[in-house]
Amino acid sequence: MNTVTEAAVLQALSSVRDPDFNRNIVDLKFVRNVRIDGGRVSFTIELATPVTSTKETMRVLAHDLVARIPGVTAVQVDMTANVKAAISPEINKAPVEGVKNVIAVGAGKGGVGKSTVAVNLAIALSQSGARVAMIDGDIYGPNLPIMLGISTQLGSDGQKIVPAEQYGIQLVSIGFMTTDDTPVIWRGPMLHGVIQQFFREVRWTNIDYLIVDMPPGTGDIALSLSQSVHVSGSVVVTTPQTVSVADTRRAIKMYQKLNIPALGLIENMSHFVCPSCSHESDIFGKGGGEGLATELNVPFLGRIPIYEPIRIGGDTGVPVMIGEPKSVAAQAFRSAAERLAAQIAVTNHAAAGVKRPIPLTQVR
Repeated sequence: MNTVTEAAVLQALSSVRDPDFNRNIVDLKFVRNVRIDGGRVSFTIELATPVTSTKETMRVLAHDLVARIPGVTAVQVDMTANVKAAISPEINKAPVEGVKNVIAVGAGKGGVGKSTVAVNLAIALSQSGARVAMIDGDIYGPNLPIMLGISTQLGSDGQKIVPAEQYGIQLVSIGFMTTDDTPVIWRGPMLHGVIQQFFREVRWTNIDYLIVDMPPGTGDIALSLSQSVHVSGSVVVTTPQTVSVADTRRAIKMYQKLNIPALGLIENMSHFVCPSCSHESDIFGKGGGEGLATELNVPFLGRIPIYEPIRIGGDTGVPVMIGEPKSVAAQAFRSAAERLAAQIAVTNHAAAGVKRPIPLTQVR
C-alpha cells in the first residue's frame, strides 16, 4: 500500500505556476494547510489577489496533479486569497489604518473619463471578492456620489467618520458635505487638510484597495497625497488622441517625481463599435495610450471602448459594471482591474523580498 506524504503533495504542486509571478505556487508559499488522512488529501491555495481569471484553472490543475499520486483516493482544494499590504520604505509615512493599498487614479487633463474609470475599476475589484473603498480626491468636482448613486450624509461612530457604502464600495467625498450648486473655493492648505482627514479620520475596515479619484492635472492634491501616506502606485487614464497623450506623459512623470510608481495606463474612449453594423471607428485616434505606455515602460492595463451605457450609468448612479456586467465594456474594465491587482501583488511581493517576476504581458 502506498503511503501519501506531504513532500509528495508539494512536489506535485510545484508544477502549478502562478501566471502573474511566473513561479510555482510552492516556491511562492501559496500552498497552506496540507492535510493527509489515508488516501484523502486536502490543502488550500492562498493567492495574492482574489482578482484573477485563472483561479479555477489553477484549482483544477492542482487537483488533477495531486490525484495522480499513488495512494491518493480523494482530493479537496480550497482557493482563497490574501492581499498583501504595501510596504513603505519611508518611515515618516505611516500606513492608513485599516487599508492595505492606496491607489491614485489620475489623468493629465479633464474630460478623459477618469472618474468613470475609477468607479468601474473599484466595482470590478469588489465583484471579484476584494474589499474596496474610494476617496473622492477631486475636491473641486466631487462627482463620485452621483456616479455611485449615493445621496446621504456621512455618519460618525463617535470617534471617526463612517463612510457611505454602495455596491460594496465604501466612499467618502466632500460632495456629501456640500449642496450640488455650492462651489468649493479652497487654497492649498485647506485641500491638504481635507485629504489628511479622509485618510486619518475615517473608519476604514480591512480594505484591500483604497482608490483615490484624483483631480485632473498636476496640482496640490497629488502633492498632498504623496506627503501624507505611502501610495502603492498610480493608474493614469488617457484617450488615444495626441493632446491627451501629451498631458498624460506629464502626469506620469509627475507621479514618478513624487515617488509614486506607475501601476499602469488605461486608454479610455479607445474606439467606437457601431451597434448596427459592428464597424469599429477610432474616433479619437488609435494606439496613443499603448504607445505611450511602451515609451515610458509603464504597464498597459487595457482599452475601454466608447459605449453609451457607460455614460448613462455614470449619470444615473448605476455604473456599467452593475447595469450591464456581461457587456464588452464591463469585460474591459474587469480585465483592467485584474491586471491592476496583479501588478500590485507582484510589486508588494517584490518589496517583501520575493524575486521580481517578468513584467506583465501588455494587452494586444
